[in-house]
Amino acid sequence: MGLDKTNKKALFALAMGGFGIGMTEFVIMGILPNVASSLQITIPQAGHFISAYALGVVVGAPTLTLLSGRWSAHKVLLFLMLWFTVFNTISAFSSSYDMMLVTRFLSGLPHGAFFGIGAVVAGKLARKGKAAQAIAIMFAGLTVANVVGVPLGTYLGQHYSWSLSFILVGIVGVLTMLALYFWMPQLERASSEGMLKDLKVFKRLELWVIIVLTIVGTGGFFAWYSYIAPLLTEVSGHTQTMVSYAMIIAGSGMVVGNFIGAKMAEIFSPMKAVIISLSLMVIVLLLNTVIATNPTGILIWTFVIGMISFTVSTPIQMAFIRSAKGSEMLGASMNHSAFNMGNASGAYFGGLPIAMGADFTSPSMVGATMAASGVLIGIFIVVSRRVRKRRSEKSLAFNQ
Repeated sequence: MGLDKTNKKALFALAMGGFGIGMTEFVIMGILPNVASSLQITIPQAGHFISAYALGVVVGAPTLTLLSGRWSAHKVLLFLMLWFTVFNTISAFSSSYDMMLVTRFLSGLPHGAFFGIGAVVAGKLARKGKAAQAIAIMFAGLTVANVVGVPLGTYLGQHYSWSLSFILVGIVGVLTMLALYFWMPQLERASSEGMLKDLKVFKRLELWVIIVLTIVGTGGFFAWYSYIAPLLTEVSGHTQTMVSYAMIIAGSGMVVGNFIGAKMAEIFSPMKAVIISLSLMVIVLLLNTVIATNPTGILIWTFVIGMISFTVSTPIQMAFIRSAKGSEMLGASMNHSAFNMGNASGAYFGGLPIAMGADFTSPSMVGATMAASGVLIGIFIVVSRRVRKRRSEKSLAFNQ
């Protein structure tokens, strides 16, 4: 990638943060029954902890990014990881539903801001033309967490104590802070415009359209991923034990797809790469309804869907950054608010046909529909940009 040693270490520090964030976001799904049993609540009540974290991400991404704009980016990243570490560690010692709900919400607050600021920083650490690869390295931490961190945390939570899962997240947070302190170079202020000027970015219609695209498009992935367990056991005929392995297979696909997406963003424009990625997602989700009945085929296809779905991560992040020119870190953080809203909407809409009596392949159809909607929105953005460019050129020619 042509990075010097300092920058490579700095990117690794960002990836470590991504690993910890990815672990805390997804590990609770595997230990939900253990948490519910320990706190003497129902599993649906324990599911509120997942929603609380997602709500924290949605609220914290723009809020913390705006409030931290006056300080240098490396100090802000350290503060965000300190916050993350403290409240994840406190989560491990939660003794009631209310305490866990509050700590999960507070744990989610720094998520989007860390990734948003980190993405812009990663791009600046890279050589010209290699920003996409640098951002992909940071996101690699999130994807690797699904292959290593989440299964490890789930194992500890299921066989020993669910508290160990969050203590492990806290340890990763401490290691990340040390890496950021020693390896991250001195950087400029997190905001290039100031809070009031940063807020003006929300007047840009295109940014809101990209937010909707992200919610709908990535929601297509979560419509499938949220119901992967019953799909494997009820349709494919696998045992419950195989679900954990399938999650690792999907996570491995995400790791590969993350770097493919970075390459796509370099070859095409970020928005064109998003359109290609979501178009492929439509195809693989539709085919999933046919392949799901084959026990071997579905495991292979789980890797493929994970890979295709995560080719969108770096291009969509770059699309946010470019659309929010002058307030890049705020724009980049909004990606993660939208991503978590996509998580919630995908799970909700994917579950509707099941509630109506359809089989467990139906969420894939819902996911394909949501991804296709994302494609149409992406095409609308590209066409709108071309129209604006032509009008600008005609206006310039007329004035001359």
